[in-house]
Amino acid sequence: MIAPEIAARPQASALGGIDHTEPMLPMELVELELSLEGYAGGDAGFCEAVRQAANRAGGELLFDLPAGGLIEDCRRIAVLRIPDGDGMRVVLALLDANGTEIRMQAPDENTAHLVRFADAFIEVLERI
Repeated sequence: MIAPEIAARPQASALGGIDHTEPMLPMELVELELSLEGYAGGDAGFCEAVRQAANRAGGELLFDLPAGGLIEDCRRIAVLRIPDGDGMRVVLALLDANGTEIRMQAPDENTAHLVRFADAFIEVLERI
């Protein structure tokens, strides 16, 4: 679920910078998180559950990786691209430390490097 402290964080723009005029998670993130409510748990199904939710939202799963202490109460991070107006926005799907719940989060200053990596990843894929 979206914790109040996460919802109040500044959101990253589609280009990866912090946009302090967007204090709440956009509706797309809320809808994406709601589509993950039926998640059964475990690392094995995390990637597939997130991939399916992203596809239903018209987006795509870029990659997932161990959280490695980047985000509190997080075991794995999936980086997604979802529609945002006329463009695409990078967002994060986070598997909690127990491996039982997925929550959505817009990138912030602690995860901005993931957005930069995602942008580079997308550039490479577009050149292939």
